[in-house]
Amino acid sequence: MTAFVVHPATRPLSGTIDVPGDKSIGHRALLFSLLTTAPVRIRGLGGGADNGRTARAIGQLGATVSRDGDAVVVQGTGLREARAPAAPIDCGNSGTTIRMLCGLLAGQPFRAELFGDDSLSRRPMRRVIDPLLTMGAHITGSGGSGADVVPPLVIGPLDGRLRGTEHALAIASAQVKTALILAGLQADGISRITEPGPSRDHTERLLAAMGAPITSRGREVVVAPDAWRGAGSGLELPGGAIDVPGDPSSSAFLIAAALVAGAEVVVCRGVCINPTRTGFLDVLAAMGATVTVESPRQVGGEPVADLIVRGAAPDLRATEISGDLTVRSIDEVPILAAVAARARGTTIVRDAHELRVKESDRIATTVAMLRAFGVDADALPDGLVVVGAPGRPLAPAVVDSAGDHRIAMAGTILALTASGSSRVDDAGNVATSFPSFVAVMSGLGVELREEP
Repeated sequence: MTAFVVHPATRPLSGTIDVPGDKSIGHRALLFSLLTTAPVRIRGLGGGADNGRTARAIGQLGATVSRDGDAVVVQGTGLREARAPAAPIDCGNSGTTIRMLCGLLAGQPFRAELFGDDSLSRRPMRRVIDPLLTMGAHITGSGGSGADVVPPLVIGPLDGRLRGTEHALAIASAQVKTALILAGLQADGISRITEPGPSRDHTERLLAAMGAPITSRGREVVVAPDAWRGAGSGLELPGGAIDVPGDPSSSAFLIAAALVAGAEVVVCRGVCINPTRTGFLDVLAAMGATVTVESPRQVGGEPVADLIVRGAAPDLRATEISGDLTVRSIDEVPILAAVAARARGTTIVRDAHELRVKESDRIATTVAMLRAFGVDADALPDGLVVVGAPGRPLAPAVVDSAGDHRIAMAGTILALTASGSSRVDDAGNVATSFPSFVAVMSGLGVELREEP
């Protein structure tokens, strides 16, 4: 079991980083490439284990996945020519992989089984299964806590086609939305997916750029496949190239490190600044931090920029994170809570129920991580409360990350402000999203090492 040993920062951080490719966009680039019959060249794909699970999954479904220099080349099958997998598909720790595959496989005429690691096997799947069942899909799973369903899941075979359906989601979820869009592409009739709030729109952007028959109107996505089919099969997306921009969730840890430890200059290059993903920048601005956004541009249909932190650790102030802002910063809540520990006043996070069913119960594990450093923090049913302690070193800590990569990285960042060395246990899953994390942090001047 991997652990990180972290020493307090003794000097301002400095460096320029090419942030790993965005994991969310990487999943979609791989999976949507299966739907093409022309080769797709994916540039900038991150090396994390989660994207690797999606790459192996599409290989089991008939795609050919190969490396060509710094690009991944996918030769897909087309939507209607995917192959029945010869063995169950291992989704590892990736909730995105398993939920998106549910939508793709729901319309296929063969049987497929999806499973994952211990963490994924506890994550709820009813939210994606139930709307697919209303379209006519055949999906069964294992019994979880209460009335939920957890992996392993068995999908299909489907006799005939799915039905176009109107879906009003109770919770905004880009994973569920994507699954329903993929199912809708295989359905008879129009499907409409409406969310109560904003969620990531990478699916809509990328599929529309690839020629899929989808339109977005506010918080509604309309999938109209009938006209798309035309006289022939019609169920093919054109090939080409997909550029994956840098991951804003990964950059959030580096920016937070520069803010709490101080920086000469820390530059995160080529980061996706899609507004559905930049809630953490808005939270940091509300706390009094200055993160400069330079060289805005477009990469692969997504807005991209360089994010820069300069100067000594700022005098941060507490804030409240709730509503749409929570949705737009949901993956960054653990690291924002770590920053809040160094701010004046009491920071409150609300409307974050989703954190209860991530790789860990992130509300509980974030609070435990903060308390390990002596920070006054409490859990709420839908969030947490953090009482900041600026101006004094925190206690050295032993953090149990519970195998959650974001807790492990947040604990590592907070350890930079402790009065002595800290240890973050069970940190191996950092490889799922940011395999170069230790090397990047060391390059910024952090004294950090891995231990078995």
